[in-house]
Amino acid sequence: MLLLSRTVLLRTGTSKCVAPAVLAFVAALPAGFVTAADWKPAEGPLMTRWAKDVPSKKPLNDYPRPQMRREQWRNLNGLWQYAIAPRDGGKPEAFEGEILVPFPVESALSGVMRQVGPENRLWYRRTFTLPRDIWDHKRVLLHFGAVDWHATVWLDGHKLGEHRGGYDPFSFDITEALGQRRVDSESGPADGSDAPPEGHELVVSVWDPSDQGPQPRGKQVQNPHGIWYTPVTGIWQTVWLEGVPDASIRSLHIVPDVDTGTVRVRASCVGTDGRHRIVVSVSEPDQPVEDWVSSTGAPAPDTIEVAIRSPRLWSPDEPFLYNVIVRLDEGGRLRDVVGSYCGLRKIEVRKDAAGVNRLFLNNEPLFQFGLLDQGWWPDGLYTAPTDDALKYDIEVTKQLGFNMARKHVKVEPARWYYWCDKLGLLVWQDMPNGDRHIRREDPDIERSPESEESFRREWQAIIDACRNHPSIVTWVPFNEGWGQFKTDQILAWTKAYDPTRLVDGPSGWTDRGTGDMHDMHRYPGPGMPPLEDRRAVVLGEFGGLGLPLEGHTWLDKGNWGYRTFQDRESLVAAYKRLIGQLYPLISEGLAAAIYTQTTDVEIEVNGVMTYDRAVIKLPDDVAALHAKLYGPPPKIRDVIPTSQRRPAEWNYTTAKPADGWERPAFDDRDWKTGPGGFGTEGTPGTSVRTEWNTPDVWLRRTFELDDADLEHPYLRIHHDENAEVYLNGELVATFEGYTVGYILSPLDAKGRRALRRGPNTLAVHCRQTGGGQYIDVGIAEVVPGSTSESSP
Repeated sequence: MLLLSRTVLLRTGTSKCVAPAVLAFVAALPAGFVTAADWKPAEGPLMTRWAKDVPSKKPLNDYPRPQMRREQWRNLNGLWQYAIAPRDGGKPEAFEGEILVPFPVESALSGVMRQVGPENRLWYRRTFTLPRDIWDHKRVLLHFGAVDWHATVWLDGHKLGEHRGGYDPFSFDITEALGQRRVDSESGPADGSDAPPEGHELVVSVWDPSDQGPQPRGKQVQNPHGIWYTPVTGIWQTVWLEGVPDASIRSLHIVPDVDTGTVRVRASCVGTDGRHRIVVSVSEPDQPVEDWVSSTGAPAPDTIEVAIRSPRLWSPDEPFLYNVIVRLDEGGRLRDVVGSYCGLRKIEVRKDAAGVNRLFLNNEPLFQFGLLDQGWWPDGLYTAPTDDALKYDIEVTKQLGFNMARKHVKVEPARWYYWCDKLGLLVWQDMPNGDRHIRREDPDIERSPESEESFRREWQAIIDACRNHPSIVTWVPFNEGWGQFKTDQILAWTKAYDPTRLVDGPSGWTDRGTGDMHDMHRYPGPGMPPLEDRRAVVLGEFGGLGLPLEGHTWLDKGNWGYRTFQDRESLVAAYKRLIGQLYPLISEGLAAAIYTQTTDVEIEVNGVMTYDRAVIKLPDDVAALHAKLYGPPPKIRDVIPTSQRRPAEWNYTTAKPADGWERPAFDDRDWKTGPGGFGTEGTPGTSVRTEWNTPDVWLRRTFELDDADLEHPYLRIHHDENAEVYLNGELVATFEGYTVGYILSPLDAKGRRALRRGPNTLAVHCRQTGGGQYIDVGIAEVVPGSTSESSP
């Protein structure tokens, strides 16, 4: 076995890992099914630059399961026949045309671009022949990466089985179904039977109720609008064949332990008995075989622990991956072998030196800042056009200085998580929502037994499929009350099932006090929940700044964002202000934040990239801005306190004053005097000391500065609604909309220049159009933290 293991390179894209020769990559053979030389995608409203690179023969031809690689496999992606027929009918006598698998039938890249609807069923058909090397391993497995939603599969007229679930992989052992009709690609029918000359017939039917059913569906709806998108029906991840021996490894569960420097591997097997043993080897890339660390072997399926010499940890800054080789031996003879990898990574909630709960990665606090990642494509919908396209979103996320992505109510193919592992991007993984939604103040919904079973079954399957990826650090069972039920029970089950990761309390809206985090959503924000003794506080969604760019939108008009801008300059300026406001919240205890979002999606235009990925809206220099977030928390010093804790006197008027009212020399002796803040009782987050219930209020306040050379001055403000702030007659900030608490907003260069030693005048105009109202303003200095200091 050692001599066999000395041939060492196995490549996936640009990655490489040490592996035995039996894991050397074998290219998939010609498919031998119906083709069309003139096939092309449908004319969709928007396409990516990768669409031209999508072949009609074997698209997405990279090995689909990077964490459990074998040599003998064959891609079944490509042109299949399809038909859309009434739901209750049988297999159609004739098929309508060709569809490019694995692109959803509603997508342009499928070549069809038609909705199916709950009243219909989508049928697929293709034929295939088998490479001889697959038969050399006795058993043949048929794998589906994902099919949305209820799939039924036949081979040569024999029903293989059914699967319900749109996001988890499933497989069939088709060896017996092939039976006497084993047609291989070299010699035709293996037994001389009368099998059809084109090979074996594979038929799949799919029914998807979309938003008419309670099943997990994410953001799919029959009538797309707002934040809800085009439905996805049918096969949307790779379909493939794999040859395995009679006794084989079915799955792996890999658990790293940073504190002990060990890796625990449990291999689930089929066809084994007491003679079979599992042997696990772990190595660094390009490491000589004599330096590998191996177990002595244990009976399958025992858990095997391998101690790593001089362990190197996985992190966003250094995403170091170990190669893992798992062998199944029988009496010293190799029966099966799979290649995998792992990262030594630990995640937990722990108090920092100041007693504030933070997210600790590898025993060190790390602020997690990322993008809400929907994972949709204008030409492929749920399915990226190519592996390079799938990788590109992660590359841009890293390029812009984010260290995390929240995969939002969708689950990706395994290769997306592989690239997160490889490139170093933390992942919060959502459960796709389904069933009914609740409002913020509502109790949990009551699901039917069938709906609850569907949720629990698929959530467990998703965790099982994704749990070996070191990049995934958080599970998110619920988002904003969407399908939220038995909250405490589901969160507790998730934590017990996978104690190696964090479990987000419901992300946004309907927190029940459980989970590892209290998660707030605030648009445009930022903001944070109150600090807690047990849980970390996080900002699960904020931002949503929109910019439609002509030629890069799904629709010509009607595009939408939480706040919409007309040009890139104003968008970038607003984004930098938001990050400036986010930074001081870290010192107040904020542990993570997620900006909405990675790309535009259909009519949403609030991505940092356009939907076609042709334009990155943010400049590269935001990476330096983001880098500050990952350092020690800043120190905050109030220079001119607000009235939040102690009242400060202001001169004010509700009648429009004469021009020049904001200047220091203006005579305001006729104005009234009163303590801040100004507003109406009941407005959220306020400390009202002087009632203001008219449309407008004008305020003036004089203060002394001993030193005007403040390096990092911020306005501390709570406004409801629009406000203008002046320093010594200069307009230094404008605020639109309202806040529900005090925020810190950095003063730009103009604002810093307006401050002077000695007397200064702070003047504010606030306008209210409806609902509650409030205004209060002060000045603070936010000093970047030092590594030599503990957190404040």
